[in-house]
Amino acid sequence: MQRFTSLLHRLMPALLLSAVAAAPAVALAAYPEQPIRMIVAYAPGGGTDILARTAAQFVAKHLGGNASVVVVNRPGAGGAIGFAELAKAPADGYTIGFINTPNVLTIPMERKSSFHWQDFDLLGNLVDDPGNFSVHADSPYKSLKELVDHAKANPGAVSYGTTGIGSDDHISALMLERAAGIKMTHVPFKGAAEVHNGLVGKQITVASMNIGEALQYAKGGSALRQLGQMSTARTALAPQVPTFKEQGYDIVMASLRGVAAPKGLPSAVREQLVTAVQKAAADPEFQAKAAGFFAPLRYLPPPAYAAELKEAEAGFRQLWQAMPWGEK
Repeated sequence: MQRFTSLLHRLMPALLLSAVAAAPAVALAAYPEQPIRMIVAYAPGGGTDILARTAAQFVAKHLGGNASVVVVNRPGAGGAIGFAELAKAPADGYTIGFINTPNVLTIPMERKSSFHWQDFDLLGNLVDDPGNFSVHADSPYKSLKELVDHAKANPGAVSYGTTGIGSDDHISALMLERAAGIKMTHVPFKGAAEVHNGLVGKQITVASMNIGEALQYAKGGSALRQLGQMSTARTALAPQVPTFKEQGYDIVMASLRGVAAPKGLPSAVREQLVTAVQKAAADPEFQAKAAGFFAPLRYLPPPAYAAELKEAEAGFRQLWQAMPWGEK
């Protein structure tokens, strides 16, 4: 026993020194210690992708330190592939992503899915982008009425591209079919960039996309003509484009694009991410860049964002009962 006590006394200074040396490393460890993935559930080049790549820079900036946020595209199934991957990722703060309405709300109504919007920790909404119908500049249709008249006389002849079944683009087109008594042909794509390419290549008659996306492509030199926007009133982004309501069809549809993470983030990490998203949204440089690609910003903090998703989900459930939009 005496020999053991003597040995312990000799070892104690070394043990204490090791403990003191290790303590600062533990104390200084801070989130984030590695790059953060930002999942985008749509193909590169669309409105969400462009917004995400811009937002990623500013979220990283406001996390501070050596933080970096890397965009990862997971397109397909109207967003379901990316949303599911985001929901199932470890809730450690190293995977975040964009969720889009109505897709994140409607997909679980249409079919069995591995996610629901309540499976995410909401970090804040950034964009609220109204829907839009665009045609090629060479198209004979100068107004929504002319398009509807042609579709009415030629059922199925008008084809329209969307970002997938159950997307805002798809549902709004179905609403127009119902309101106008017409039948068009749906062509789903993996993202707005593909819809745009389909229209420019004259593979489809109409591109159903968000007004911000349409204006961005037009600015880039694409020969597009906007037939109408699905806002309650003409937006500041496109004051020259009449609303659907002005043209006799009371259709209002828009896409929220917000940042979320898998449910169950550590509270301190969640607080850091919520603050970084809020500061990014308020950053004048981010706002200027967003205006440059026609992204209509509308920041919502997590509680207000959750309330809006809950209300929208109830509305889409009623719509689903009255007008199921799944492909037959």
